Amino acid sequence: MEFKSLIKKRVSVRRFQTSKPDWRKIVQAIDAARYVPLAGNMMNFKLILVSDKDKIEWMRKASQQKFVGDVHYVVVMVSDDKKLTQSYDDRGKKFARQQSGAAIQNFLLALTDLGLATCWTGYFDEACIKRELSIPDDLVVEAIFPIGKAAVGEGHPKRKMDLDNVLYFDKWKNKFIEPKTLVRKRNV
Repeated sequence: MEFKSLIKKRVSVRRFQTSKPDWRKIVQAIDAARYVPLAGNMMNFKLILVSDKDKIEWMRKASQQKFVGDVHYVVVMVSDDKKLTQSYDDRGKKFARQQSGAAIQNFLLALTDLGLATCWTGYFDEACIKRELSIPDDLVVEAIFPIGKAAVGEGHPKRKMDLDNVLYFDKWKNKFIEPKTLVRKRNV
């Protein structure tokens, strides 16, 4: 799929088909998460592919979101800030969040390209998920991703804010680039 089309096709899905997706496709998407810029070339995240129905039900309860339990697979992203904070002090925490976010975006785009769907879920009881998946207390559960095939009629792209509402030139609030051209989709 062309990259720009892939970006536009990626949406958050909360209703899934009942069919079980091929777990190998999920592993391919997880592999894509590894190809991100890394501060000091230090990988700080791991992903857990969960297929145990009891654990998935536990995550549904911990997130208080029904759709999390309506799938056969959930991926959990976990990060460890220790190496980054040792090298970069408090900035290491920021770098860890940035790297995790970049990895998540690669993962989401790969899932979309493979015909799978998810919803980036960040609201959950972290302690419950750590306990259920035996994740050490000093690590961070970044997000959980229930994965399946989108239900029929689900997953329509939502209208995004226009480019000229998110882009400035040279300084805050300057919407023009010299010569005085306002950036619109038709100009890019």
